[in-house]
This record gives sequence, structure tokens and C-alpha cells, in this order.
Amino acid sequence: MPLFTFTCVSQISQIGQRQWAQLMGSDNPFSRYEFLHALENSGCVSIETGWQPMHVIVKVVEGDETVNSTTGAETNLVAVMPMYLKTHSYGEYVFDWAWAQAYERHQLNYYPKLVSAVPFTPVTGPRLAISTQLNAAQVQALLTQLSRYLEQQVARVAGSGWHQLFHPHAEHQRLASTGCLTRLGTQFHWHNRGYHDFNAFLAQMSSRKRKNILKERRQLQDKSLYFRFVEGPQITCDALQHFVACYQATYFKRSGHSGYLNLAFFTQLVATMGDAIRLLLVSQQEEGDESMIAAALYFVSDSTLYGRYWGTLVELDGLHFEACYYQGIEYAIAHGFKVFDAGAQGEHKVLRGFEPVETYSAHEIAHGQFRAAIADFTKQERVQVQHYMTQLKQALPYKKGQE
Repeated sequence: MPLFTFTCVSQISQIGQRQWAQLMGSDNPFSRYEFLHALENSGCVSIETGWQPMHVIVKVVEGDETVNSTTGAETNLVAVMPMYLKTHSYGEYVFDWAWAQAYERHQLNYYPKLVSAVPFTPVTGPRLAISTQLNAAQVQALLTQLSRYLEQQVARVAGSGWHQLFHPHAEHQRLASTGCLTRLGTQFHWHNRGYHDFNAFLAQMSSRKRKNILKERRQLQDKSLYFRFVEGPQITCDALQHFVACYQATYFKRSGHSGYLNLAFFTQLVATMGDAIRLLLVSQQEEGDESMIAAALYFVSDSTLYGRYWGTLVELDGLHFEACYYQGIEYAIAHGFKVFDAGAQGEHKVLRGFEPVETYSAHEIAHGQFRAAIADFTKQERVQVQHYMTQLKQALPYKKGQE
């Protein structure tokens, strides 16, 4: 069996952009080095915010002849995993508050815990990136040793367990095969079936549902609104500051704080990964004066458009749906994106053409009795989620045979 060394680092910069990208790739914008580094560099992720970086790096033991020495370039790096020491459950979007409350009722500490995820980002993407040069047996050995290492880290920090959130189906199957507890969730994504414009998309809906969307969009027709997408390299400081002001104002109205992310974070993103960013600016013209009133920040991969953050300085009926859903659908059609992920939750998306898709997470709980109870909970929850998704698929607005 090959031997690997496992280390936790407190900053992603200790790994470096080139080595991270070699393993993790760059297609998923939220798994990119630039995104995770901006979170740390801006202070959005830190000990103070309850997201202490503990990224895992895996190397081949020097001199181990069972693994080709070229697997991880000159450093023998063969795997990386973003991980954080958490002292709360905010910003995760896989909800375990009930588990924490159960621990508290039994006078046990649920926090800290270890979480492998992208902070504040409920988007499916790679969480454990393993060199493609490892064969199946070597990958299995790495996973076995990694599991032991994570158990040791949980014990070292006196944590309740470790969790991996929003990983792809292949990682879900791999983790399930190792005996991890797994949870099933759902989100709502829009799928492009070769539509040549928005009307072609609407044509696939039943008459009543199509009319509802058209009526919703007409609410804004007399408001003199202008919608314009700006690609990352063309985003000005003024436009970005306008977006952040909208984002923070809307967040504060909804939750009483100005959001998890700050201007420094967004500024660094635009500077370092502008190729993956699209900013939708919403302006309104009144009495000859045009002013920006709302904005939404989107990201792109090769095949997917992601709607992530939005905000407005005015309250207009239908503006949220227009800026965050319909403008995104039109952009996805115009630019050939196959999928539009408009964010977590929101079953109201179903009536607007977004379809339920599965999301996955994995969990290891150190306390034996709580692990058994949580295992039972996840089994029952899975049945409920599957039933819920079936019901929502039946409520889709498409004509029969068009889903």
C-alpha cells in the first residue's frame, strides 16, 4: 500500500495558485484558488469569522516506489482539499442546527467541527482533488488514510466530527462507499434545451404558466429600466461599489447584517478572476436622469451560468425575479450555457422553469450514539427529499414531454 503524508495549512497561499490549479482545475469558479484566496485575503474567512482555514494537502512519502514520483510535479503533491475549523454553522446551507441543539441538550459540545466546503457558497463542485495519475488502488489507499487523518484532526481539536458539503455525485458515491453518512438535498436549476431565445423557452410551457411569466415581466415595463451585463475586465470601480452597496443594503434588510462578503473580497475577485465574472447593472431613467438602482453578480464556467449575489436600493415588484432569473435565462440562451444555477433553495423557481436537482453532503460524527441517531435521521430525510422532488417535478410548468 502506498504511503502518503497529510498536512493542514492555515492559508491557501501556502499551497500556491499553480499547484492548486494543477489538481483542482479552473472550470468551477468557486473551487478556484483565486476565489478561496480572496475570501482569506479580505478577512471574510478567518478565525474571527468562525471559518479558520485548515486546508489539507497530501503528498507521496518520499522514496515510496508504489507511486510514480511524477504524480504531483516536483513536490509530489497528489491531492488538496479546502477545509475549515468552524465554531458555528452559518454560511454552510446544509443545515445541522438541530444536531447542534441536540448536543447542547445533552451538555455536549457540537462545535468546533471540521467542514470541507466553499464558504458562503452552496454550489456543487469538487472538494477533494486527486491527481489523475494515481490508479484506482492508489486512490483507495489515499482515501483510507485520509479518513484516518481526519479522525485524528477531529480528536486533536476536540471536535464533534467533519463534514463535506456540495460535492459532485462521483464524490458522493466514493464517500458513501467508505461508510460516511450522506445527506440528500435539492436545488433548482434551469436547463437550456437548445432554445434560440426566451420566447422559445416560454413556448415549451403550458399557456397559463407562460402568461404568468409574461405578466410578471410586464410589471417593470413602465419603470424605464435598463439591464446591462458587464464582463469582469470591464467592471469599473464605481459599478462594483454600486453593486456592493446594493448587496449590503438588501442583506441588511433581510437579515439585520450587511452580508458575509465585503468590498475588498469583490475587488480582488474582479482583479484576479474577472474572466469568470459577469455583473448585471440595473439603471432607471427619470426626468432625464439615469441612475443605477440594482445589480446582480453572476459567475460562469464552460457550461454553467451561476447567479450568486444581488441587491437593490429601491423596492419594485418583480425586480428580483427579473434581475436574478429572467435576465439570467436570457443571458444563458444567448451565450449557450447548458445550465443556469440561480442559487440555493426557493421552490418558487419551479413555476419559472427551474427543475429540482439533487445535492449531496457527507458527515462523520465522532460520538457513537449521536452518529447512530444522525444516521437514522439522514435515512428518513432522504425519503422525504425524494418525495418532495417528485412532487415538484409534477408541478413544473412545461407541457407534457418537455421536461
